[in-house]
Formats: sequence, C-alpha cells, structure tokens
Amino acid sequence: MTLQLTLPPDLEARLQKEAQRRRLAPDVTALQLLDERLRRPEKANAGVALLQQWEQEDAALTEEEIAANVELLRAVDEDRLSDRKLFTDVLKDKSA
Repeated sequence: MTLQLTLPPDLEARLQKEAQRRRLAPDVTALQLLDERLRRPEKANAGVALLQQWEQEDAALTEEEIAANVELLRAVDEDRLSDRKLFTDVLKDKSA
C-alpha cells in the first residue's frame, strides 16, 4: 500500500529527529513507528490467552496446592526486611 501523508511541521521535525536518533531514513523510521504503535491482533490475543490459561490453572488447583501456595506467600512476607507486606489481599482470609 502506498500512502502519501502531509505532516505538520512539528511532527515532521520530531520524525526527522527520531530518524536521526535511530540512524535510519525517515520513511523507514515512520514504518517502524507505525508497526510498533499499531498492535498486531495475534500478539494481543497471545497475552489474553496466557492470562486465561493462568486463570484456568488457578481454578484447577487442589486444596493442597492452594495451601502450599498460601504458605509460600506467607513465608515470603515473613522473610521480608520491610514491614510492608506484599500479599495481604491473598492471605487475609487464609488460616495461619
């Protein structure tokens, strides 16, 4: 696809500066910036799929695995040098 754009002077100056920083031609830099900015659906879907997989794995945990995870989080909190605990939301309803 061929696209012809008229850039406002300030945007043109920023593109020129970025092209110089990257040591590339302005048109190559513009293509890279567009590619970086416009997310590819497969990449976005991969992230969503990973989060869904983790959610399913969490839902399938046995009581023993949940208890082991709680103990691990409790141990991490207890061993912290800071008085600020990290996992208060996870541990608040769990028995000691």
